[in-house]
Amino acid sequence: QVQLVESGGGLVQTGDSLRLSCAASGRTFSSYAMGWFRQAPGTERLFVAAISGSGRTTYNVVSVKGRFTISRDNAKNTVYLQMNSLKPEDTDVYYCAALDDSRYSSSYYRATMYDYWGQGTQVTVSS
Repeated sequence: QVQLVESGGGLVQTGDSLRLSCAASGRTFSSYAMGWFRQAPGTERLFVAAISGSGRTTYNVVSVKGRFTISRDNAKNTVYLQMNSLKPEDTDVYYCAALDDSRYSSSYYRATMYDYWGQGTQVTVSS
């Protein structure tokens, strides 16, 4: 069992930065790939970024390339999403999730394949 707790969301202005954190419980953090997803009310969760268990490979959705960076610190059981140059269209609830690392390359973008989810953190970008 893995428990995930996100933090770092908030209300910012266009062009500002935020860093989301996701702290994981358990001793096997590096055996899980980690992903960040976003969701608006009444819509499906959308892939934002993912990172392998070792941290060596990452993927980002095209709309955030050059602005968002996913990283992890396995010694601290924490994954991060650095969000720069924020835009109003980035507004959503952001969730972190854990995926068995063996499924990372084939399923990193598929929310339904992730095993554990955090409670979400609201990011609001005003214009």
